[in-house]
Amino acid sequence: MPRYPVRPPDAAQIAQGGVTAVDRALTLLTAFRDADSGLTLSELAERAQLVPSTVLRLLASLAHFGFVQKRGDGTYALGSAAAQLYRVYVASFNLQDAVLPVLQALAARTLESASFHVRQGDHRLVLYRVNSPMPLIDQSRAGDLLPLDRGTGGHVLLAFEGEPGAPYDEVRKAGYSAAAISDRSPELAGISAPVFDAEKKLRGAVTLTMPAQRYGAQHIPVVREAADQLTRLLGGNTKPFAA
Repeated sequence: MPRYPVRPPDAAQIAQGGVTAVDRALTLLTAFRDADSGLTLSELAERAQLVPSTVLRLLASLAHFGFVQKRGDGTYALGSAAAQLYRVYVASFNLQDAVLPVLQALAARTLESASFHVRQGDHRLVLYRVNSPMPLIDQSRAGDLLPLDRGTGGHVLLAFEGEPGAPYDEVRKAGYSAAAISDRSPELAGISAPVFDAEKKLRGAVTLTMPAQRYGAQHIPVVREAADQLTRLLGGNTKPFAA
């Protein structure tokens, strides 16, 4: 059995109706990670699960179009064409188009209200919101300014902007903030998780709010999943603070 088995054409990673060679080339591009200054041929083959001879042919095509470059030490790195695509993506990106579908899916899945909060001075702004279909909900609306130092959304924004203190250390360590009884309003509960962009900058917080009596810890991983999804859409790393 070869050390680096070629993925079969019908593997889950190959898009239905797609072209195997293209899928393999894109798999190779996504093998590069944030901390990589350069990867050897064997490292790329290992990560992409392709035999080195296939990887070498793919690298030749990718290098021809500027998506990969070969360094003087024999390792490979992303090329200038990858940066150009990112610039085009950023220029055409609309935050609302990314955020609202994620909030809509989160609200539909949990039946609670989903919001996206950003910092605005000493407050947090409810930039986008999708209301719960339930008759009893909190009354926040898109455009509202809420306290930055109270509520799970504020805790996340402060924590991942580096606010010192044990409570914020705990939020950073956990990767989210959850409160069965909110310190903003005792009738409310909330769960929030951070969203980052490709430069590892905090872009906002996904927040799920509900009446305190409807709070459920089972929603924590769902909120984190939504925040991770948005982070990926922004080109970010879902584990920016991981060791």
